Amino acid sequence: MRWHFCETPPADGPYNMALDEALMRRAADTGEAVLRVYGWSSRTLSLGRNQRARGCYDEDAARRLGVSFVRRPTGGRALLHHREVTYSATLPARDASDAAQAYDFINEVLLAGLAELGVPAGRAPAGNAIPPGLRPCFDLPAEREIVVGERKLVGSAQWRRGGALLQHGSILVADDQALIEQLLLAPTDAHPVAATLAEALGAEPALADVSAPIRRALEAQVGRPVTSLANAVAETELESLRRTYAGAEWTWRR
Repeated sequence: MRWHFCETPPADGPYNMALDEALMRRAADTGEAVLRVYGWSSRTLSLGRNQRARGCYDEDAARRLGVSFVRRPTGGRALLHHREVTYSATLPARDASDAAQAYDFINEVLLAGLAELGVPAGRAPAGNAIPPGLRPCFDLPAEREIVVGERKLVGSAQWRRGGALLQHGSILVADDQALIEQLLLAPTDAHPVAATLAEALGAEPALADVSAPIRRALEAQVGRPVTSLANAVAETELESLRRTYAGAEWTWRR
């Protein structure tokens, strides 16, 4: 499989989700894979594809705190995008077996990139099953998620459709996830503190500091250089998808 890599500048939630879905469609059409690393232009709470959200969040409080909402195409629970690095991987996938293999492959790339950065990360043990609900994504690690010690560092989720797979993940630079409690109309129980790159490294790395070792790890895994990808998606397709992700009908669909 041919892999590409792209690092994109910070953007808003609807644009980021639209570009990831467009790259997923591209994977189905071309048979090529893309690993994208990116940031967010403002504080954004992303909701899992099937997460219950309508009537659960205080939108007035969100406006006061400068937080916007977007619903991801992938599953999982809510997480705050602010001081973190987001990745997406889009690739052909025919069935659940392909999706499981992709999950392990991407984790290998991330673990190798984090190791080069100096982060002593590993995988959460078997047996951790996280039920759906309003508790934040970084509350507890699910089986095989990336952790430092026993605390979650990377939260990941998948969506498979039309012969292709999208996997999203968030790598915390600093732990701002407690802010989610201030957005809930009915706060949940206290939750554990997540692992962060700032804690592991003693300083907050920039997006490029995290992106570069991940790219090198991808090249090591596939055994060849990966090409940079730019302007791979038609603007008309991107704008159509962006309107969907910006709309209340999608964001508050459940």
